[in-house]
Amino acid sequence: MAVSRRKFVTSVLAGSALAAATTTELLASPAQAASPPGDVVGKVTVGYQGWFSAPGDSAPIGGWWHWSRDRFQPPSPSNTTIVSWPDMREYTRSYPTAYPNLGNGSPATLFSSYDQQTVDTHFRWMQEYGCDTAALQRFNPTGDEGPTRDAMTQKVRSAAERYSRKFYIMYDVTDWLTFQADIKTDWTTKMSAHTASSAYARQNGKPVVCIWGFGFSEPSRPFTPGPCLEVINWFKAQGCYVIGGVPTWWRQGIEDSRPGFLDVYHAFHAISPWMVYRARTVEELDSYYNNVNIGDMADCAARGIDYLPCVMPGDLAGGHRKHGDFYWRHIYNMVRLGSQGLYVSMYDEYNEGNQIAKTSETQATTPAGANIRALDEDGVACSSDYYLRITGDGGRMLRGQLALTPVRPTPPMVGTPPPTGGNLAAGRGTSASSQNGGFAASNAVDSDAGSYWESGNGAFPHWWQVDLGAAHQVNKLVLRLPAGWGARTQTITVQGSVDGGSFATIAGASAFAFDPATGNTVTRTLPTTTTRYVRLSIGGNTGWPAAQLAQVEVYAASGTADTTAPTTPTGLTVSGTTATSVSLAWTASTDNVGVTGYQVRQGSTVVATGTGTTATVSGLSPSTAYSFTVTARDAAGNTSAASNTITVTTDAPANADLARGRPTAESSHVQSYASGNVVDGDPNSYWESANNAFPQWVQVDLGTSRTVGRVVLKLPPATAWASRTQTLTVQGSADGGSFGTLVSSAGRTFDPATGNQLTLTFTAAQTRYVRITVTGNTGWPAGQLSTLEVYQS
Repeated sequence: MAVSRRKFVTSVLAGSALAAATTTELLASPAQAASPPGDVVGKVTVGYQGWFSAPGDSAPIGGWWHWSRDRFQPPSPSNTTIVSWPDMREYTRSYPTAYPNLGNGSPATLFSSYDQQTVDTHFRWMQEYGCDTAALQRFNPTGDEGPTRDAMTQKVRSAAERYSRKFYIMYDVTDWLTFQADIKTDWTTKMSAHTASSAYARQNGKPVVCIWGFGFSEPSRPFTPGPCLEVINWFKAQGCYVIGGVPTWWRQGIEDSRPGFLDVYHAFHAISPWMVYRARTVEELDSYYNNVNIGDMADCAARGIDYLPCVMPGDLAGGHRKHGDFYWRHIYNMVRLGSQGLYVSMYDEYNEGNQIAKTSETQATTPAGANIRALDEDGVACSSDYYLRITGDGGRMLRGQLALTPVRPTPPMVGTPPPTGGNLAAGRGTSASSQNGGFAASNAVDSDAGSYWESGNGAFPHWWQVDLGAAHQVNKLVLRLPAGWGARTQTITVQGSVDGGSFATIAGASAFAFDPATGNTVTRTLPTTTTRYVRLSIGGNTGWPAAQLAQVEVYAASGTADTTAPTTPTGLTVSGTTATSVSLAWTASTDNVGVTGYQVRQGSTVVATGTGTTATVSGLSPSTAYSFTVTARDAAGNTSAASNTITVTTDAPANADLARGRPTAESSHVQSYASGNVVDGDPNSYWESANNAFPQWVQVDLGTSRTVGRVVLKLPPATAWASRTQTLTVQGSADGGSFGTLVSSAGRTFDPATGNQLTLTFTAAQTRYVRITVTGNTGWPAGQLSTLEVYQS
């Protein structure tokens, strides 16, 4: 079995490279594609594994390939490689597993990719939801996987032809130590034959091949640049358009990328950097956008390489998806960047939980008690096709058929929400104060009425609790013991919490009498209470010196999650600034359940979070204006409207040039000698005004009113610039319209012997615009400056 791609660098904002990077301004306009639209440029490509099999499907590999750790034993909670459960309703053939029944009582079955109907179903979905091209994953085919993968290629080809989709071969060199010779043999003797299909993807008239894994720093890819570059050039010589599936940090050669591979990366026709498990939140996606993707895009554009970045829905098992907000943000970032195409990872990757193919919607269609998250894991109902619908919208936005928008166009649920089975506790996470032997807390939320939780003996009270996944208005509790047990009474207090930390009493201590004559079941109506965590505190048991629960069922008053957002935070103010940080404070919000935290936003990007009403945004640039708002969130993930906007400028560091990189203006310039040259940091570029037309001026906008007491003026230091004297005045203005004098007009000599520069100091003054007016020049009939530096003192 191939090594999972997710086992890479997972640190994001804490990683040394990203933490040290600086934020880059957004691209003003989309980049131009190196290639015209084809089957990958201008299209959405999905990574397709097609690697699941089951006993009885006739696959040469045999067994439960990729469903089980031990593929010769049926998948079960203790023998599994998957973290998500597929929606099985559209498969005509399925295979029974050793998982518990689904929450609705149906048998837990899975599909086989080796069945043509399965592949046809997947490609039909691609057609229906606008997935243009499938990248068929192909690992080392020389082992026992080879015959099955060969057959899967033909099945994918047939489905692509049937549903008018495109496909191409995506080689993964993980653990393929003999790839340099093997990959050429595999292409010439097997895979190249499929390029004759009308469905095989072409770009620039060439058949597409992707090679994934060159340059990654993991031991499973111990390759040096030479063999990798040779293979790329070999495929190019075969007339192929070659895509590189490269490390996230390919351009810098750090973190997940080996150094010395830049020539290898630049040899590809297109680059697709890997992103799975690099980011887990929207905030981290934005950080990668600013610190990695923009630079990647510029590097590719400069070399005529197509940029086809990886986008991902997020790990469902890890709780990253945020009911589609994470996926849409990733798509939006890459489209606004100007990417030439999108590569979605992945289509059918139920192993890593980042699949977009149809997935179980609720615990009613997920194996009970198996701790597998359904799409409603954060309390928001999502239809099984939700991530396919998002993908379709992303493709339309990529092609300009949908306006660029950070707000996902499609709702999580279309039509009536699916039945949840009513029981909010089924399969949810549990904990307890103690347990006796193997009688774990999770036994009380599985589908087996005979399994149970039992606390340690004696020493009452004991407690058991369940996390419902989101805040719900609960009003009913059903508790069960195994049907064959004798009668007993347990004294139980019902408590609730929205954050898992502070609990309040929902129903005070009372006797719960379990009687085998009534199935050892006790049902209690509760005061309607909004809660996410339900805790049962058990003070005594007449039948055994321990707390005991076989099943706990929790039901909602309305069957829906909390959808009421907190009130808008007010009074956002600045409480402090430094050169690299801004401290903010605001008035608290209120909520029907409870505010759990706040998000400070710079535009749409979250730059700080916290549970209190203060926050400090760090990592900012000195002498720069920033605007912030703050929003409040509750336990169900509802977000308030944004507060008032506050704009603040960070402090200037000691001896910092306030003019560097700031906007400029001028009275005139000749040829390419524009005013921006005086603040670009290049001592050899310069501003030159129109000739024989004194007075002339050049000015810089500091962005906000600043204390200014010194300017440094320079001409290029080259000896070709002979000594000259310019008659000039230094002026300042708060509004760019009315200027006052800071330094009176006088002749100022620029001498190559002293670096062609001079310093003018003056009484410190508050000013935003600094203007240099030139009325004469002994060396040339124009105003000339290569550098204008402005300092506080």
